[in-house]
Amino acid sequence: MFRHVFLAVCILFAVHSTAVLASDTDAQNSPPKKIAYIVSDLRIPFWDIMWRGVKSKAEALSYGVSVYSADNDAKRELEHVAEVLKSGVDGLVISPTNSSATVTILKLAKAAGVPVAISDIGTDGGEYLTYISSDNEAGSYGLGRILVHEMIDRGWEEGRVGIIAIPQKRANGKARTNGFMRALNEAGIKGAGMRQQVTFSYQETYDYAADLINTNLDLRALWLQGSDRYQGALDAIKDAGKEGEVLLICFDAEPEFLDMIPDGQLVGAGMQQPFLMGEKAVEALDDHFNGNQVPKEHKLTVLAISKLTIQASLPTIRRNVLGLID
Repeated sequence: MFRHVFLAVCILFAVHSTAVLASDTDAQNSPPKKIAYIVSDLRIPFWDIMWRGVKSKAEALSYGVSVYSADNDAKRELEHVAEVLKSGVDGLVISPTNSSATVTILKLAKAAGVPVAISDIGTDGGEYLTYISSDNEAGSYGLGRILVHEMIDRGWEEGRVGIIAIPQKRANGKARTNGFMRALNEAGIKGAGMRQQVTFSYQETYDYAADLINTNLDLRALWLQGSDRYQGALDAIKDAGKEGEVLLICFDAEPEFLDMIPDGQLVGAGMQQPFLMGEKAVEALDDHFNGNQVPKEHKLTVLAISKLTIQASLPTIRRNVLGLID
């Protein structure tokens, strides 16, 4: 903890010095503006799709753009922030490792006079230009309703639902849990416990799913609060001999879900729109650079998709959710 605080203090001093020097330059002779995307882990498809949205819109508006992935390492994240601020970047889009880490990033950006658009995750405090978010609570509520209807149709009202969650210290993680559990509570369906992801690996997902199955004989469904490690949960269900007895429903989306939901391998998915979120973050910075007013928050709909709704939503899913553009 002391090392992280010390690092932040050193970065703050360096950033302040850079900002003073930058203020003496002739703005009229400056090159095209540069935007950097600071992201928690580009290896996760959701963030890669958001990066493509950032890149697509930045290039369309003739901004220089670069990306820095922390690989889920808060120390590396701070180092990236220091690097881009010292380089004289004009704007930041950030999807940080967690909401508390955002506070330090915002402090450093403020010292450098660099506007910040937060794209997902959220913050526990600090000053920023805008917060582009998904309506995680409403989307998860809709997703919970899809699962409730499926369980009732199967006569499984007495069954329990286990949750494999993203970290609950993230604002979006708390919102997802709140919305989903509200739907379950309204139907009188009980939870079977929660396991919070740390490594976001296949093995972790498999182990958590297997543990929830083995410790809850009345388990009827698993909710994975992510998407890219869905196979770990499906394999745990299969290895436990519970295919057809334990359902899987996910948050976010993978290209395979376009077939898996109609086929019944997944009950449904709560699909954020990361490509659109990335675009909106860059649009906010562009508005700021051009002297236009920018809303403090822009909340996008999470699509609660089931086999009944997927066909009509395919154009939106392909572009805004999966980033599949020509």
